[in-house]
Amino acid sequence: MSDTEFSSVPWLSPDERRAWLALYAVATRLNPTLDAELSKRARITLFDYHVLAMTSEAPERALPMSELAARSNASLSRLSHVVKKLEGRGWMERSQSPDDARVTMAALTDEGMAALASLAPDHVRSVRDLVFDGLDARDVSDLERIGRRILGRLEPGNSIVEDNTPADPS
Repeated sequence: MSDTEFSSVPWLSPDERRAWLALYAVATRLNPTLDAELSKRARITLFDYHVLAMTSEAPERALPMSELAARSNASLSRLSHVVKKLEGRGWMERSQSPDDARVTMAALTDEGMAALASLAPDHVRSVRDLVFDGLDARDVSDLERIGRRILGRLEPGNSIVEDNTPADPS
């Protein structure tokens, strides 16, 4: 890179640099911390847990794999690998959609729901402790707003970005 090219780079301001380093640190430390807790309790990752949680929220605890991939922010191949692992534990099962044989459905089994129900209280306590207990209501609203804006630039069609449900003002 020449001196001219180097000097023409729009470098981060000191405030932007501090914000970036804080965001980077959160992004690189939060998931491994939550992964470790879930791995210790149930030998699953945060992503595995998220797949179970997203499926549990669906009607009849079942979703087309493509929709579950979108809700989980994952590729179909990554999701397929994880669902296969969870099937091996008896927590999920795949089947053809009764409406369209081309669509594969992923469903949470009763055993999977019981596992999720067992893990959820401690997981939520960890998320609250690590993230939300140090924030006030305005911080939470700002975190959502900022997260949606960044995600909108990364993936404009993401369902989180498309969700126009207002944040809870309380």
